[in-house]
Amino acid sequence: MDARQRSFRATVIGVALAMVTLSGRAEGVLDPWGPVGATQRQLLYECVGVMLIVVVPVIVLTLAFAWWFRAANRRADYRPDWSYSGKVEFSIWIIPLLIVLFLAAVAWGSSQELDPYRPLRSANKRVRVEVVAMDWKWLFIYPELGVASVNELALPLDTPVTMHITSASVMNAIFIPGLAGQIYAMAGMCTQMSVMAGKEGVYSGLSSQFSGDGFSDMHFKVIAADAPGFERWVAGLRRSGQTLDKPAYERLVGQRGSAATAYYAAADNDLFDYALQRGTKPVSAVKARAVDPRLGVCRDMTLTNGVN
Repeated sequence: MDARQRSFRATVIGVALAMVTLSGRAEGVLDPWGPVGATQRQLLYECVGVMLIVVVPVIVLTLAFAWWFRAANRRADYRPDWSYSGKVEFSIWIIPLLIVLFLAAVAWGSSQELDPYRPLRSANKRVRVEVVAMDWKWLFIYPELGVASVNELALPLDTPVTMHITSASVMNAIFIPGLAGQIYAMAGMCTQMSVMAGKEGVYSGLSSQFSGDGFSDMHFKVIAADAPGFERWVAGLRRSGQTLDKPAYERLVGQRGSAATAYYAAADNDLFDYALQRGTKPVSAVKARAVDPRLGVCRDMTLTNGVN
């Protein structure tokens, strides 16, 4: 076996191993575990399929033309004075135009359906989670339950979850592959994401926005559990005995670098508002909630000198 054959065999084996490895992954954007992720995957498939209608014929025709009009083919017509064809002009303009219009319609409809501020429909009661990006860890507050955790997020199955997101320092972005797309977290501003887990398991989330030294360790665990499992997780937080008040929050913010998972049995109910207003200087007293607890919708936050 010569060197070329050995190289070809090694390449084939490497590609096969890569395909097996990728197919064995338990999570990712192509393996959704919620309705939002499933819709995003369907949109991806539709757009790729439509674009392949253009890409595949172009590649095939390019190879076919190169083969047919090769110098050795005496049957190919050589027409150096040819300059115009109505059929060719029609094809190169109308077909791409129709494809672009179709993609625009699909993208517009999907963008409405995938609006992160749009609440998800379910017979189960909505759960609200307040998310604060820190250097370089994630804080998750459950204001309706009065508990909080660091680097661990639990979601009850088939239950709509509204996540309100902000940052304690630099711009960041939360991304949970298979559940929803990325949403940015910015100091002094409130963004939102609606998610719902439909498959039980333990997954991973991460930061998808470079935010400095330590960014690569900014991961967190996502637990999708049924109602009893979620209640047991909450009960475990309440047994921790730790309280997350404003002084504890300041100490947590001051711990620059990745942090281990931490649980808090109690959390101040206005802590997210405090985090929002802390994003501007000087920090003023909370005068109004940044989140309407009845609607679960973030108000547009524009803070100037700490005054709402």
